[in-house]
Amino acid sequence: MSGTVAARLAELGLTLPEVVPPLAAYQPAVRSGSYVFTAGQLPLVDGRLPAAGKVGAEVSPEEAHRLARVCALNALAAVQSVLGDLDAVERVVKVVGFVASAPDFTGQPAVVNGASELLGEVLGEKGVHARSAVGVAVLPLDAPVEVEIQVEVAAGR
Repeated sequence: MSGTVAARLAELGLTLPEVVPPLAAYQPAVRSGSYVFTAGQLPLVDGRLPAAGKVGAEVSPEEAHRLARVCALNALAAVQSVLGDLDAVERVVKVVGFVASAPDFTGQPAVVNGASELLGEVLGEKGVHARSAVGVAVLPLDAPVEVEIQVEVAAGR
């Protein structure tokens, strides 16, 4: 990891984690032409979930927002594992965030803002993207949030 994005991560006090190993039969990220698509990334830190449960019940929206940031950092690590250097990212095209929600919780967009904000902090204008924030009944490992991203690769990279 070298270059502008690596410097920005360091400036923010962030370190890309090791790529989270797949929990089933898939790859953490794949490249197709000029795009990289990540699998859904859970907020795993050192192989464990810092919190579990439904947002709006066992997990506060503020904690879920923080966990969405972790998901986005894990997604960037997955992208780097394919490209070798995050400076090859032309832009983030799409983010999809899934929020395991208590039945009456409707703040999914604010939770997924955690991922969107981190991508903007790290990538600047290249981090601006289209997005979906979806409430779901349950996620793998009872994670409160899961995020996937799609990025466009710079020409010639």
